[in-house]
Amino acid sequence: MHTVLIIIAVIAFFMIVLEDVLHLNKAKTTLFLGTLAWILLFVFPEDGVTPKQIQGMLNENLLEIASLWLFLMAAMTFVAFLNHQGLIESVIYKFLPSKVGEKKLLFMVAIFSFVFSSLSDNITATLVSVALVLSLKLPPKKTLKFAVMVVFAVNSGGVSLITGDVTTLMIFLADKVAIQNLLWLSLPSFVSVLFLAGLLSFGLKEELVIKGVERRYDRVGMSIAVLFLFTILATIILNVLAGVPPVLTFLFGLSMMFLIGRLFYREDDRENMLDYIRVIEFDTLLFFLGILLLVGMLKEIGVLDNLVTIYDTLPPLQANYVMGLLSSLVDNVPLTAALLKANIEMSPASWLSLTYGVGVGGSLLIIGSAAGIVAMSKIAEVTFISYMRFSFYLFLAYTLGFAGSYAVGTVLFS
Repeated sequence: MHTVLIIIAVIAFFMIVLEDVLHLNKAKTTLFLGTLAWILLFVFPEDGVTPKQIQGMLNENLLEIASLWLFLMAAMTFVAFLNHQGLIESVIYKFLPSKVGEKKLLFMVAIFSFVFSSLSDNITATLVSVALVLSLKLPPKKTLKFAVMVVFAVNSGGVSLITGDVTTLMIFLADKVAIQNLLWLSLPSFVSVLFLAGLLSFGLKEELVIKGVERRYDRVGMSIAVLFLFTILATIILNVLAGVPPVLTFLFGLSMMFLIGRLFYREDDRENMLDYIRVIEFDTLLFFLGILLLVGMLKEIGVLDNLVTIYDTLPPLQANYVMGLLSSLVDNVPLTAALLKANIEMSPASWLSLTYGVGVGGSLLIIGSAAGIVAMSKIAEVTFISYMRFSFYLFLAYTLGFAGSYAVGTVLFS
């Protein structure tokens, strides 16, 4: 039965990689195979293992998944409302000058993608950043450069805050890193983004005219925007000072969002804040659910014990670097989940470098991250081959950021 379960996990992996070829959403395949694997664990248990013991294993996995799921649901609902109100788009164009050189604009897009991805999930940040790039109507080669920059900046920006990257959130929830230490990762991440922007800026010499978008801000939109920022700050402060779980703070912020909506729209039935839960990326949430069920199953049957062999062969620093490179081929969510389930013993500095590695390493290939997949689906110029032309630049930027992440960890814990 172990062989059958491993085959199911391998099939799930290939279904993820070949999603664009098969035209079958990875959320559907992973959820199907993840739940099937656990059903088989119940129906065909190992000798001496009772259904009650398997139920205990499942409950442990579901508790971890629920914390991640509810946090992401709350954060994505906030962003869905702000995006619908046009606040995000308005803020972007408010800070863009009417005339700007392409080189300067590349740095501005990089910085915006970096900052915004820290506040929202990677998919939303990429969608907004890609929409900005497409609105510039650049020639195909230059559009490709901007797209490469967006993918790397989005992945880099997300690693320093639990609101920005799922793998960072997963490592935090496993008590491997602390929020106040994660924030320091923004320094090497930002430096690597600027370094890549410098490499990609060669050949950009034209000047562009930016046409802004005029929108009126209503009091509800501004109230929710302020509430969202306060929720992020409160999440960090309450966790550091009182150990309050981030999911609890964000759900509290979400409840306040619903109450504010009810207060302002008391006499208007056209707007219901609960409706925004229905428009978030549920396929992403279902994908995480399926993947984490599969990884949990592999942990329970002992397969993940083999994953730590690379840490027996290489020092943690080198092993983490390789894991980052591997995340460009293997989806970083199951990879991170597998590493956490394997109970690898590392120093806090090493966990910080792993956080950077699995969060940014997927940028090396277009299929290595959700940001890359979104960019490829929205921009015609971005293909697997065209993106690979910049792999060396991306490799250099990743290496610089990884070295910086370990340096930061060494200083923090020395």
